[in-house]
Amino acid sequence: MYSEAQQENLVKFGKHLEMLRKREGLSFRKLAQRCDIDYSNLKKYEKGEINISLLTLIDLASALGVTHQELMDF
Repeated sequence: MYSEAQQENLVKFGKHLEMLRKREGLSFRKLAQRCDIDYSNLKKYEKGEINISLLTLIDLASALGVTHQELMDF
């Protein structure tokens, strides 16, 4: 489905997202609620299983209290 390089980037982003979520002390459900997304998708983002949309990235950055650049600095 994804190339090896693309999959690697999804996994790196997911680990970074998980670190930011935990740093803020947020559960999957709480962060998902703040972004109005399904928490099961949030789990998949953190595992690098699915690609994320630009609008979801913007919502996540806002919910985590970070800039878009910080969210993408993985």
